[in-house]
Amino acid sequence: DDSGNTVLEFALAGFSKEELDVNILPEKRSITISANSGTEASDSRRIARRSFSKTFVNYDNNLDLSNASATFENGLLTVRVPQRPEVQPVSIEIQ
Repeated sequence: DDSGNTVLEFALAGFSKEELDVNILPEKRSITISANSGTEASDSRRIARRSFSKTFVNYDNNLDLSNASATFENGLLTVRVPQRPEVQPVSIEIQ
C-alpha cells in the first residue's frame, strides 16, 4: 500500500471469522492463512466441507511479521504486514 505495507487479501465468502486462522512464525519468516468451514454432513444430504491453507514466506526478511494485523469484513480477509523500520527508505537533508 502507500505506506509501504505488504497487503494480502483473500475473498472468503461463506466463512466466518471464527473459522479463519492467521499464524505467524517470525523465526521461519512465514505467515500461514487457513480456513475450515467445519460443516458436517447431515442425515439425508451431503454438505461439502471447505478448507484451504496458504503459506507466504518473507525470503527477503524485510517485513515486520510480529506487527502484522488482520481484519475480516464482508467476506474479505485483509492481512497487513509493515516493513521493518530499518529497511524503510530514509531521506537525509543535504547541508
